[in-house]
Amino acid sequence: MPQRATIGVVWIVGIDTSCDDTGVGVVRDGRVIANLVASQTLLHQRYGGVVPEMASREHTQVIDGLVQQALAEAGVATSDLDLIAATRGPGLIGALLVGYTYGKGLAFALGKPFVGVHHLEGHIYAALAEHPEIEPPFLALIASGGHTHLFEVGNWGEYKLLGATLDDAAGEAFDKSARLLGLDYPGGPEIEKLAQHGDPERVPLGMPLQGQEGYSFSFSGLKTAVARAIEKGYAPADVAARFQQVAVGHLVQVVTRAAGRTGLTTLLVTGGVAQNAALRGHLQEVGLRLVFPPKGLATDNGAMIALAAWRTRLSSPESQLAVPAAAYLPLNPPS
Repeated sequence: MPQRATIGVVWIVGIDTSCDDTGVGVVRDGRVIANLVASQTLLHQRYGGVVPEMASREHTQVIDGLVQQALAEAGVATSDLDLIAATRGPGLIGALLVGYTYGKGLAFALGKPFVGVHHLEGHIYAALAEHPEIEPPFLALIASGGHTHLFEVGNWGEYKLLGATLDDAAGEAFDKSARLLGLDYPGGPEIEKLAQHGDPERVPLGMPLQGQEGYSFSFSGLKTAVARAIEKGYAPADVAARFQQVAVGHLVQVVTRAAGRTGLTTLLVTGGVAQNAALRGHLQEVGLRLVFPPKGLATDNGAMIALAAWRTRLSSPESQLAVPAAAYLPLNPPS
């Protein structure tokens, strides 16, 4: 099974263009040396969500300059790189191809190995950036705009999917509910701010999947309930407060059940929703050892891709120049 390499100094550049942010990170021996993100938030804000064609075009315009800037910040020449890694999937295929193709081209030009990294795998190892001492097994909750997955990580590079969303991702529900409330994109931080001024007990929104025995998540019905609450005239701050309370409670319920049944005592929480203070506060009451990504590594970035490559690929970095990108790519245990 994959193990972390113990050879000398190793430099890895990681690239992520899976959605609307261009991320480039440089990792040296498992430590993040540089991590730059070119955000497209303002570009897509007027549309209330990501426009795929615009995202791809923006990635193309900034990626080369961002790579050069990251290498300069890290103080490493391209000739000194040992491995090039880029997000293979899942994501918006047009956006993915920009970073994936660039990474392949860079690796080919330098004569260095190239590896494709699963986007969710990157999120998992981002949470370990400040806690390299943690060893599997542990639980990993990935909650972002595009994903809500709960994994049991049995060893480096080995993942067992315990549960996932049946419909909308958690971050997607935050974004859509924020739009219904007339708030800006991205919606997570906006709802969190508005919720501070509301009373969640004034709005009757039910908990999703009450009584389930498994580890599934569901947020689509909650989003619909938000729309109905707004139509009925409930105060926006109260709706935001109740939505956040229920969404966070749903996540906490599922991971608590999983921890109890698996006996695992360490939980990694990563993805953009991991930055939500209410979620962090409720999880701290569960009694698990919690690991969150450091600032700058919770949302999509290139350093997490480099970290994942260092943890799981360095012992056998066979070049993957012939492996295509994939918009849909389950993260399954190795065969």
